Amino acid sequence: MIETELSSHRPSRPWLRRLMQRSAVAIILQVQDGELHILMIKRAEREGDPWSGHMAFPGGRMDPGDAHGYAVALRETREEIGLDLERQAHCIGRLSDINARPRVRSLGMAVSPFVFRMDRPAHCTINHEVAEVVWVPLEFLLNNANRKTMSWQRKRLKLKMPCYFYGERRIWGLSLAMLDELMDLIEGSSSRRKSWNRR
Repeated sequence: MIETELSSHRPSRPWLRRLMQRSAVAIILQVQDGELHILMIKRAEREGDPWSGHMAFPGGRMDPGDAHGYAVALRETREEIGLDLERQAHCIGRLSDINARPRVRSLGMAVSPFVFRMDRPAHCTINHEVAEVVWVPLEFLLNNANRKTMSWQRKRLKLKMPCYFYGERRIWGLSLAMLDELMDLIEGSSSRRKSWNRR
C-alpha cells in the first residue's frame, strides 16, 4: 500500500532549489514481528551542531562529489550506520523537500527525503555522529493518542510544536514533518501537513 501511494505521489520542491544548499536523508522501512517499523537515529551530542542529540534519519549535506540527492542519502547512510542501501534495500519513492534552517540573506537548505524498503535484517554499525539506532513502530506514530506538544523557544520567539515521546526520545521538527507526509500518504489525508502549515 505504501509503495502504491508513493508511486503516484508528486513531491514538492522549492522552485529555487538549484540555488540552495542541498542535503538528503534515508527513511528506511522494515517489517519486524509482523509490524512495520521506521529506522531513526539519535544524533550524538556535539558542540556547535544545531541537531545535536536530536532524533533524525540517516543523512547529511551534499558533497561536491555527489551527483544528486539520492547519492547523498546512500553515502550518508553507509557512513553513519553502515548500511549499503543499494544492496540491502529498495528505494520505493521520495517525499517533498523541506527547507531547513532558513537564514537572513540565505535561501536555506533543501532536504530531500528518500524512502526505502528493507526486507532483510539490518545490522547497523554506527559512527561517531550517531548515538543509537531506533526502530519506531508505525502504529505508534499513527495512534493520535501518542501525539503530544512541546514548547520550542529561540530568542524571544516561543511556539507550541507537535511531537512524539518514544520512551525518553523526542521526535519533532524536520523529522516529524517528513513522517507526517508519509503518514498522510498512508492514511490518504493531509491532516497532519495542514497542522504544520498553520504553524
